[in-house]
Amino acid sequence: MKNIFQINNDLKNKTYKHGNYKHFRITDPKLRDIHKSSVKDRLIHHAVYRTLYPYFDIKFVYDSYSCRNNKGAHKAINRFRDFSRNVSKNYTKQCFVLKCDIKKFFASIDHEILLKILNREIKDKSIIWLLKNVIKSFHTKEKINTGLPLGNLTSQLLVNIYMNEFDHFVKRELKQKYYIRYADDFVFLSSDKKELVELIPEINIFLSEILKIKIHPNKISISTFYSGIDFLGWVHFPYRRVIRKTTKSRMFNNLEKQIVDLGKIKDGSIKSYLGLLSHGDTYKIKEKIKSF
Repeated sequence: MKNIFQINNDLKNKTYKHGNYKHFRITDPKLRDIHKSSVKDRLIHHAVYRTLYPYFDIKFVYDSYSCRNNKGAHKAINRFRDFSRNVSKNYTKQCFVLKCDIKKFFASIDHEILLKILNREIKDKSIIWLLKNVIKSFHTKEKINTGLPLGNLTSQLLVNIYMNEFDHFVKRELKQKYYIRYADDFVFLSSDKKELVELIPEINIFLSEILKIKIHPNKISISTFYSGIDFLGWVHFPYRRVIRKTTKSRMFNNLEKQIVDLGKIKDGSIKSYLGLLSHGDTYKIKEKIKSF
């Protein structure tokens, strides 16, 4: 309680200063740099998030699915299935999918652009002062005034606020109905491949000039839905979706490692994997997992 009163006084007097981060790495499945803040700072993050999330959430487009209440990856892949059915006229016509990924997403967020967006939306200068304190508490080694830490609860909200500029550009300027974004992954669906090809330079210009972020050059593609679209951990086909081969291998390797290291499988592992697999066509994999 004493610490909480101290934080309250620091905020009132504007003497609060965000502390340093503890850095560590995780494999998720690729290597990621996580920056963990102190308990005091995390308390601030939660207060900021709880206050600002309801205000900004109603401003987000419907088809933004990352880190939002009543959204998430499973709803995103179901929406993707519904869009594919609409575009293909229930799989009787061709459906093309443009898939993109932002390069070094969290590390590329420009502080000044983010603060400009926040200043436009928030009139209370005390809140802006606090947000600036949190945002400026971190930057990448390569570039000052750039980057948000993977690990802050506030980062999840702030990247959605940042990318909401792009979401509205897609809807209002590009007039794209069949668009889904989950964090830095986004897709467009169309029956016209040429339309998707023509979108690419417009997307690139907006992201690079307005938000100063770039599409990963090796992660932009246009494919037919019939050939299978890898999106949010699943490979999607007409009438079915299957788990990625790499995800399947990782599940089995993890279960086998638990048996070798612990002599048994951790409580909840089987149920967790079966819950994940329930969202696709995975009967054989589920039966194999049950046999462990």
